[in-house]
Amino acid sequence: MAPHYKLIYFNSRGRAETIRLIFAYAGVEYEDVRIPKERWNEYKKKTPFGRLPVLEIDGKPVAETLAIARYLAKVYGLNGKNDWEDLKCDELVGALDDLKQGVGQFRREEDPVKKEELKVKLMREIIPFYLAKFEKIVSENNGHCVGSNVTWCDLLFAASLESFENVFGKTALEQYPSLKALKESVYNIPSIAAWVARRPVTDS
Repeated sequence: MAPHYKLIYFNSRGRAETIRLIFAYAGVEYEDVRIPKERWNEYKKKTPFGRLPVLEIDGKPVAETLAIARYLAKVYGLNGKNDWEDLKCDELVGALDDLKQGVGQFRREEDPVKKEELKVKLMREIIPFYLAKFEKIVSENNGHCVGSNVTWCDLLFAASLESFENVFGKTALEQYPSLKALKESVYNIPSIAAWVARRPVTDS
């Protein structure tokens, strides 16, 4: 019998969207539970580590986006073909997470002066450094992050690049055509395109 999945997150794409893309790609049914932010303090104490998303598998809760995504990738054939490809996936995912921490700091900053300083550093130094590295890797790898087939790393990058455009504008990837093409190729996969067409419309 197939497991029963319940994905719990806020009403946004955020850190849960990669998991949703994996489910969409694999054609797996799940409960997409979206917690109103005003109920977060009430719900927080019920989570394993005080953070979302949480995936319940047959009623057993598991936290941490990357752990969940990595597990589902193994279950549904979205991991690498061998240990080396799995390692390279993890390397890229870790590097992307480093970049996202910098972007997250910028988004959370409330002081307008500090926020502008962070934005300048991001746009001039941090983002170009990482995106140039990712662009080179994808361009040399036939449009994929790792290997010759779609992996969970591709889906994670697609979701993250969509969020990046949402924060910095639709032209933010113009200098990175391979990354833009990667995002578009993932979102053109029929099962993922169907999910995007029906998913709730949110700001992030």
